[in-house]
Amino acid sequence: FAPAPLCYWAGAITILFQITLILSGNLSWLNYITIVLCIACFDDHFLARLLSVPHSLPAHLTVSHTIVVSFVTAIVLALSWRPARNLFSRRQLMNASFEPLHLVNTYGAFGAVTRERLEVVIEGTDAEFADVSAEWREYEFKGKPGDVNRPPCIVSPYHWKLDWQMWFAAMSPPDLHPWFFALVQRLLEGEHKILRLFAHSPFPDAPPKFIRAGWYRYQFTKPGERSWWMRTYVAEYLPPMTLRNGSTELRQRS
Repeated sequence: FAPAPLCYWAGAITILFQITLILSGNLSWLNYITIVLCIACFDDHFLARLLSVPHSLPAHLTVSHTIVVSFVTAIVLALSWRPARNLFSRRQLMNASFEPLHLVNTYGAFGAVTRERLEVVIEGTDAEFADVSAEWREYEFKGKPGDVNRPPCIVSPYHWKLDWQMWFAAMSPPDLHPWFFALVQRLLEGEHKILRLFAHSPFPDAPPKFIRAGWYRYQFTKPGERSWWMRTYVAEYLPPMTLRNGSTELRQRS
């Protein structure tokens, strides 16, 4: 609703910010559709000059049109006051007015961002017993951090869905993510469609006998160090799992 010069600057700054996110992050197509929305900040006169196309100025708005636009603007501002005040509050209460009705789904692009990067590292072994003598080998994902010596990659605007889900899985225990157990089961079965979702499978010839997962905290290393990441073991995410009698039922190691 701001005048044209302010709209131009707001749109340009937002587009520039989205470009920096494209270059520095992997938010898939989110930044691109945000840039598309910012085109509305530039009116026909500006776009005509930018694209060097002829443009005729429209007639002035009628009084009735101006009244309707002003009325709608006032309603939007009035309805936006409480959500905006809640947004800047330290104790946010999101969507409390309509959530009990279960009528619509909410949408928010990163309303909260974690302060640390936890990652789930999946490992397998073909040893007969998952004990201290077993040799564990990691599954490498295509996008998300794994090998500390591999630099971050840019996949935008493509969307690695498994890597994306693994980011959310690392925020809470596996019991809250049933799909993760299905992933482990398919790895134990050696299903090729699932293995294609990984950048590297440490068991190309035969599936492992056990799969486990660890919780790690990842941090960037300091400039000048050989590795890109520094990781610290936090806790066990999933204990060693195997197939029960070769069937598709998972069994935890005793």
